[in-house]
Amino acid sequence: MKTVIIEDEKAAVRNLTSLLYEVKPEAEIDAVLDSIGSTIEWFGSHPMPDLVFMDIHLADGSAFEIFEHISITCPIIFTTAYDEYALRAFKVNSIDYLLKPIGKEDIEHSFEKLNNLNASGSSSVGKQSSQDMEWLQLIHSLKKQENYKTHFLIPLKGDKLLPVSVDMIQLFYIKDCQVKAVLTDGTEHYFPQTLDELAECLNPALFFRANRQYLISREAIKDIDLWFNSRLSINLRYPSISEKILVSKARVAEFKEWFARKKCNKQ
Repeated sequence: MKTVIIEDEKAAVRNLTSLLYEVKPEAEIDAVLDSIGSTIEWFGSHPMPDLVFMDIHLADGSAFEIFEHISITCPIIFTTAYDEYALRAFKVNSIDYLLKPIGKEDIEHSFEKLNNLNASGSSSVGKQSSQDMEWLQLIHSLKKQENYKTHFLIPLKGDKLLPVSVDMIQLFYIKDCQVKAVLTDGTEHYFPQTLDELAECLNPALFFRANRQYLISREAIKDIDLWFNSRLSINLRYPSISEKILVSKARVAEFKEWFARKKCNKQ
């Protein structure tokens, strides 16, 4: 089975690749694409694969923009940290919609659906069956059961570990090629995980990957400046971090949506 993965987070690619080979050892990954542009280019010069795994939020925009330029006729399994795009996903050639973090059972269930479609010779890929509609209604309850990190043990000097809850962490950032976390009391601590790994295990409703150097919570944001080329510049509450945190033009809409949604959740 020739497969294409469309995903811009390296940790997510590693996880999905490992699960795919575990569930379907005969699978062949033809390409790993990390943007709208590279996806359009690849499908314009290669034969259609048997299956596509597609993240919705890519580095240069929403994956739904891909369908404005090309037609993907093979089955698609969407992967995302957000549940609000499910209905839109089922308007294209999707057979499943997996919420991150993705586990082995999720992949197995997706292949069961694909096998059922192939066995029945169904032409309803991309259309919603009553079973799919029931599944969509369960998305919100399933979302609450996801295994996001709620606490960390931070290594300290002298063979000690500091227990920290996620709501005590304001942001993660890279300094001197290492990840540091800033807590609500202003203290900073080194973390052994990469930003990709942290973004994968933290609830995306609480943290936003502003760029490749910063993963921030809403509470860490002091104010926001409109910046050149339709970008945003985020100013933090912590004077120790004076560097401008820029959100690219492609991710401004996503950031505004996240910021507003988080604010509403707090009310």
